[in-house]
Amino acid sequence: MASKDPLIIRGKDEMREWSRSARAEGKTIGFVPTMGFLHDGHLSLIHESKKHADLIVVSIYINPGQFSPNEDLSTYPSDFDGDIQKLKSVSGGGVDVVFHPQNLYDYGQYCGRRSSGGGKEGKVVSCVEINGGGMGHETWVRVERLEKGLCGNSRPVFFRGVATIVAKLFNIVEPHVAVFGKKDYQQWKIIKRMVRDLDFGINVVGADLIRDEDGLAKSSRNVHLSPQERERALSISKSLWNAKFAAEKGNQLNCKELRDSVIQAIQEAGGKVDYAEIVEQESLEPLKEISSPAVLCVAAIFGNVRLLDNMEINV
Repeated sequence: MASKDPLIIRGKDEMREWSRSARAEGKTIGFVPTMGFLHDGHLSLIHESKKHADLIVVSIYINPGQFSPNEDLSTYPSDFDGDIQKLKSVSGGGVDVVFHPQNLYDYGQYCGRRSSGGGKEGKVVSCVEINGGGMGHETWVRVERLEKGLCGNSRPVFFRGVATIVAKLFNIVEPHVAVFGKKDYQQWKIIKRMVRDLDFGINVVGADLIRDEDGLAKSSRNVHLSPQERERALSISKSLWNAKFAAEKGNQLNCKELRDSVIQAIQEAGGKVDYAEIVEQESLEPLKEISSPAVLCVAAIFGNVRLLDNMEINV
């Protein structure tokens, strides 16, 4: 099938109108939210969404609400024209709509004092608040237990911002199905729980993590790795594979020893470990011994690049 140009929609009202028109025609809508700078991992989510829906919407929006002021919002990679070309090349006819809003926290004229941050004593907690671009935005979605631990320890703003922007996108796009990658394992579980708890009528599908040929988990941030840093970063996936093999073969089920082996391998390669945890797949509760399906989650820093990876362990 020949590639096609997707319809590019920038306005919230126009997006809702398109979705409601499609629904009125009996079409099902699949949705893949992204922050752009697309790679094969993103494209795999689109292929997965095509299994579940008639029409596909991809959003491209770098969400300031999930970045704290000391994080990499300003340097997050972007290539909108390149993204459109990649979307046109997706087999099966590309995608139908690209939703590319300018600022989902801009509500037009706002009468009153802008939010000072929502934290204790007016503490600024995300780039929405510190930049004043939220026009008084003060409603945030939190999945209180699942957002703790793992990435939530070092990025306390992140999951509040993710859950909020995804809820906003769900209300604008109104999809039947939404697909998230399992590379961001905690994020996927948080969105599933939010959808359950708030009764969104949306099926949230988790798609398998995609790796480059050398084993590195695909990420938009990989572009910031030097060749030497990338080579050293392969210690993440290699140590995860070794731990998974040892656990599933029954050779090692003690979580501390498995974690320590991963941490040692990454540190010996010159990486800084943010966390390495083995948690239960649904609750994300830390485990001492593996006796049921678990997932080994890692965040590590090479150079200035924070990388995520994980592997499910099924015993």
